[in-house]
Amino acid sequence: MKKLIVFAIAAVGFTTISHAQSTANATASATIVTPIGITKTTDMSFGNIAVGASGGTVVLDTAGVRTPTGGVTLPATTGTVASAVFAVTGSGTYTYTITLPTSDVTLTRASGSETMVANAFISNPSGTGQLVSGAQNIAVGATLTVAAGQVAGIYTSSAFPVTVNYN
Repeated sequence: MKKLIVFAIAAVGFTTISHAQSTANATASATIVTPIGITKTTDMSFGNIAVGASGGTVVLDTAGVRTPTGGVTLPATTGTVASAVFAVTGSGTYTYTITLPTSDVTLTRASGSETMVANAFISNPSGTGQLVSGAQNIAVGATLTVAAGQVAGIYTSSAFPVTVNYN
């Protein structure tokens, strides 16, 4: 019997102890969203402007309303007046940031070298927008600086950037 007990103790001593093992699984997923896009639908136009011996500015708000300052006047024949409008498209109700020009945009007289400067750009919505069913319009205004005795003519700029990016 002693041999049997010694044998049992020896057998237990050489037995490999098995630890319990457990495994869990996970899945991976990704959602592809519609890329954000922006398209210009309306160019900015300050309309007809008159200036005398002293210069001034024309502030064009996002609703297309002009306000003159200094020696600038706005004739009764307004010409085309419009804030710039951009159509933004993307996914659902995502929010996005709006980046406007931070430097001057130069307008140059056709068939001439005279210039004016537009700056202080503003937008509606301002800074951040939110898509509604994947779309929203942005209206952009600015301030145009008109020099005293500015030469008459049609002044235009090269395209200025308005950038949107998902938050």
